[in-house]
Amino acid sequence: MATNITIGCAKADSKAVSRFYFAYGSNMDPARVAQRGLRVESIRGARLDGMRLAFDKQSREHPRSGHANLAFERGACVEGVLYALCDDVEIARMDRFERAPINYSRDIVVVTTAHDRVAAWTYFANPAVTRSGLRPERAYLAHLLAGQPYLSSAYFERLRDVRCVDD
Repeated sequence: MATNITIGCAKADSKAVSRFYFAYGSNMDPARVAQRGLRVESIRGARLDGMRLAFDKQSREHPRSGHANLAFERGACVEGVLYALCDDVEIARMDRFERAPINYSRDIVVVTTAHDRVAAWTYFANPAVTRSGLRPERAYLAHLLAGQPYLSSAYFERLRDVRCVDD
């Protein structure tokens, strides 16, 4: 899959804790991330244990639909895309798209990749903008499905089978 994302950085500190971003929602789409101007050094798959994917963050534009969020659940895991950022302040570019700190808050989680465990930034929906019983729109879910090259086939199949509000 070809995207316009820029891979490579003028500088990168591989020791910076906050240099990684774990995307589990619409930012699993590398083309979307490139469009948003995030500069990344590399992209790979990762998983976050002890969480499940929920679509309970109410969409501003479509109040009947839900956007991705993380919910604590023992034994569950969420797969996603791990972006190695060009520097440790790069993540701030995403805050305006996630409307942080209003809609989402940003925090550090530890994700597992094929080779190691990495501390990475991710976003959690604020309880004031969550509601149970929501489902994503098909166009929103397509951004998650664009992360297929970085997901296990089983997880991708589960995403593909998500019922959408506009089905």
